[in-house]
Amino acid sequence: MVRRIDLIPSSIKLMLALAYDLLALSIAFYLAYIIRLGVDSIEISWHENLAFIAVISSTLALFYAFDVYNSVVRFFNAKAFLKIQLLLIVASIIFYLTSFFADAFVPRSVPIVFLVLASIQIAGARAIVSLISKKHWFDEREGVVIYGASSAGRQLVHALSQGNKYQPLAFLDEKKRYVGRRVLGLKIYAPQHIAKLTKKHGQFKVLIAIPKVDPIRLKQIVSHIEPHALELLIVPGMSDIVSGKRTIDELREVSVDELLGRKPVKPIPELLSANISDKIVMVSGAGGSIGKELCRQIVLNKPKELILLDVSEALLYEIHQELTEVLKETNNPLHVEPLIGNVQNGMLMTHILRKHNVQTIYHAAAYKHVPMVENNVIAGVTNNVLGTYEIAQAAIYCEVETFVLISTDKAVRPTNVMGATKRLAELVLQGFAKKDHHTRFVMVRFGNVLGSSGSVVPLFRKQIKRGGPITITHPDIIRYFMTIPEAAQLVIQAGAMGTGGDVFVLDMGNPVKIIDLAYKMTHLMGLTIKDEKNPNGDITIQFSGLRPGEKLYEELLIDDNAKKTQHQRILTANERSLHYSDVAKIIDELKDAMRDEDEAKIRQLLIAAPLDYQPSENNNAPKEPTNKLTSHVA
Repeated sequence: MVRRIDLIPSSIKLMLALAYDLLALSIAFYLAYIIRLGVDSIEISWHENLAFIAVISSTLALFYAFDVYNSVVRFFNAKAFLKIQLLLIVASIIFYLTSFFADAFVPRSVPIVFLVLASIQIAGARAIVSLISKKHWFDEREGVVIYGASSAGRQLVHALSQGNKYQPLAFLDEKKRYVGRRVLGLKIYAPQHIAKLTKKHGQFKVLIAIPKVDPIRLKQIVSHIEPHALELLIVPGMSDIVSGKRTIDELREVSVDELLGRKPVKPIPELLSANISDKIVMVSGAGGSIGKELCRQIVLNKPKELILLDVSEALLYEIHQELTEVLKETNNPLHVEPLIGNVQNGMLMTHILRKHNVQTIYHAAAYKHVPMVENNVIAGVTNNVLGTYEIAQAAIYCEVETFVLISTDKAVRPTNVMGATKRLAELVLQGFAKKDHHTRFVMVRFGNVLGSSGSVVPLFRKQIKRGGPITITHPDIIRYFMTIPEAAQLVIQAGAMGTGGDVFVLDMGNPVKIIDLAYKMTHLMGLTIKDEKNPNGDITIQFSGLRPGEKLYEELLIDDNAKKTQHQRILTANERSLHYSDVAKIIDELKDAMRDEDEAKIRQLLIAAPLDYQPSENNNAPKEPTNKLTSHVA
């Protein structure tokens, strides 16, 4: 009710208030005479009517001049009450003075009775409205429109009606046979009519009540709603509701991976299990974003034992506790061993691999934040290059069957130290692959994952919730995005394909312009971007400039000769590699430079190595795309 009143234009509210006060003052004026003189004795001449006009017009003028009509009635308080009382006292004095100026018959008690009656009707009425409003006698629930008029939508209406948080306003549905009809008293509109609903009801939330909505359809729904800057929430799945895990009115925000509308591809079971089932598996960097998800999915594929390795005690404890709880809930007897260790310690790696007879390694331990590594060159090279070198040597010595390196798109024609170190790590493993041993080395290269510690998505969400500004390095910057679960699942499958020294590239889908992502995330949280087209928006965007070594666009392939594999989202890249002796020479030179703590020499060695490393802050001109993997991305 209050919501509907708020949507009434201010001019109409003013007219209604003036009309009410005019009526109240008129009743008070004439009723004062009736109370004083009685109905039979009252005689109103034109002098009294002149006094009536003077009193009424002066009272309304005083109310207007002293901002009585600018006050919100439901917030009426003692201060506002006192203001109206003082103005009515002035009006009563004017009433009494009209007996002299207008020669009206005004008994001395009549203005007093007028003051009492006017106070009751004007100040009293406002006080009652305020009291009713504060006691929630008006419906103050937040308005929502439900997308989907099927059984889930109807159940949601019933559930929301029982609570005091949301007020269903209408349905949205794509089915033409439903549009224009009513369900449970709510009219059904087509998605194209959202503008009509916002004009009628103002801002509201949209609740998607469609069971098992697939990513493609959800993306279409988002495209209807997002331009109107309405907050979008999703009702839990019916299976969770039936099982009692969730209630139908427990709502969640639309995640960015759903917003991107990327439909998952079913995994190939034999690829998922090839390096894991009944094997002893180790994940380095197990506490990181990708490492954690690899561990979750490895557990599902029944390994004999899972070794968690991380240099961070806190992150290691976190993933170990999570897996322990999952295994307990599912009565899974799998043994998970958490180990604190640094991959740069070759002797420790050898000891761990030999003690546990590790058969498969997923090497996710790396420093991956471009600006951080750019400012900490020695640490970046030590961890990303020498760490990979040491754990790979240990793997060969301990006859580990499969070693899978998690690489990055920034390793392709790198413009920063992080990308250069990851490309050199790839060359290290390709060099090892050419030696005579029993370990199969595989590299998997992909771009940004949603929700990782370095992802813009959680940063944007945090910035939007605190009121902005959203910080973006450049208006034209573009990035690939993939969900962490999909990336981990594809890494596991790609790792099962290689024969030795293979570089696999994940199909990241279509690239996303970061500024467009910022607009969509803001709109779907019910806010708007403040820019030249919308100067009254809620959130501003600030461009901070490209950071050292940062590209506008990233690539996933060095050459154009990628080949398809048995999985539609995994390609193999046939790229140049180095002989082990050449790799060993580069490693030895890097070790010498690091012993001398010569950062400039380290940078020169990386530039001189066959990495295509060209450090430049402005090396951002995109190359012509040759396929969708080498198209403009970042």
